[in-house]
Amino acid sequence: MDEAHQAVAPTYREVIEGLCGAGGEGALLGLTATPGRSWNDVGADEALSDFFGGSKVVLEIGDDPNPVKYLLDNGYLARPAFQQIEYAPEIRPSPSELRKLAKLDDYADETLDKLAADTARNLAILDAAKGLIARGHTRIILFAVSVEHAQDMASGLAAHGIAAAVVSGDTPGAKRTSILKTFKSATSRPQVLCNFGVLTTGFDAPRTSAAIIARPTKSLVLYSQMVGRATRGPQAGGNDTCEILTVHDPAYPGFGDIAEAFFNWEDVWHGD
Repeated sequence: MDEAHQAVAPTYREVIEGLCGAGGEGALLGLTATPGRSWNDVGADEALSDFFGGSKVVLEIGDDPNPVKYLLDNGYLARPAFQQIEYAPEIRPSPSELRKLAKLDDYADETLDKLAADTARNLAILDAAKGLIARGHTRIILFAVSVEHAQDMASGLAAHGIAAAVVSGDTPGAKRTSILKTFKSATSRPQVLCNFGVLTTGFDAPRTSAAIIARPTKSLVLYSQMVGRATRGPQAGGNDTCEILTVHDPAYPGFGDIAEAFFNWEDVWHGD
């Protein structure tokens, strides 16, 4: 099963258990770059580990236990440069909003809408995209906070003469196929692909050398998946290096380094 961190979700679990109990010989193998369910819910992470018998297959790489370093040194992952996009927010969250956010698994739509409407934030994102292009990046993926925000970002980029397209769950299949084909093409013209709610999994465009993460999240899994869209190394048809720009929203929680994902869940697994 690919994206195996979803295996214990009710529907997936029911299907997997049905297949495994259908008779015959076989084994269950889960594949994922993020072997956990959450950032701070140990119970959810333990449930995933228990589902796979607590057994995680790991790289046997001699004395160095760090799989990220191995994948970087051997060209499977592009070497990332993480930077934050800073801005002065027009509106700060109220204490009650922060208390509500602390109880939620991720950001509420009302919070995302406020961030999407922040002019200073949006201008900082546009400046960041222009900076990436000035540094030679030709394939950039931008993760917006909503469909409307993705459309606004694409319009802003187009106003600066930058080729930009939008993909969301509402994009018709034929149009989405055409947009992604253009983005994956070998043309040297810089392109920015703005999206919301899609392209975090099941999307592979190795030429992508930069990601702008404008969507805040409390989910380490989601953050790692967004980062992963730009980290294909030369062994996977990608790049030696990449840039990951994450919008820093003052007073809100977030992440800044993909390496957290590879070690956050170690304590719930027993090895192979």
